[in-house]
Amino acid sequence: MQLTRYTDYGIRILMYLAVQPERESLFRIAEVTKVFDLSSNHVAKIIHQLGKLGYLQTIRGKSGGFKLAMSAKEINIGALVRQLEHSLIPVNCEEPLCRFTPVCNLKGVLGKAVTAYLAVLDGYTLADIVSNKLDLVATFADLSISVFDVS
Repeated sequence: MQLTRYTDYGIRILMYLAVQPERESLFRIAEVTKVFDLSSNHVAKIIHQLGKLGYLQTIRGKSGGFKLAMSAKEINIGALVRQLEHSLIPVNCEEPLCRFTPVCNLKGVLGKAVTAYLAVLDGYTLADIVSNKLDLVATFADLSISVFDVS
């Protein structure tokens, strides 16, 4: 199972915010765009969706931006992936139509694999995957962003 880039970057954006819980200023799309070398349009779509889902608090306007709407401990990775992925179906037997479909066991096996995959993700929160905060923050040392307070 491979996550879409949309979900991958949704998780990475939340990680970026989670390693800076003491930050007082709001995050901005331009900053995230620079950090992850993504288009601002792509980042804006992800931020909008994360806001609609309740993971981010978004503030519109000139001095607007976004921040986590809940603590990293409250964000379950399995639930997040289920909400961001358009489909978790591992294989499409209908297009093109597979002649094995009426008697095939593969779809059931792959379904069990997806269930196991999600069960592992359900065991982790955003806080778990950013528990190495200092190491994560250090990866941004080459950027001219001086917003990190790692105390």
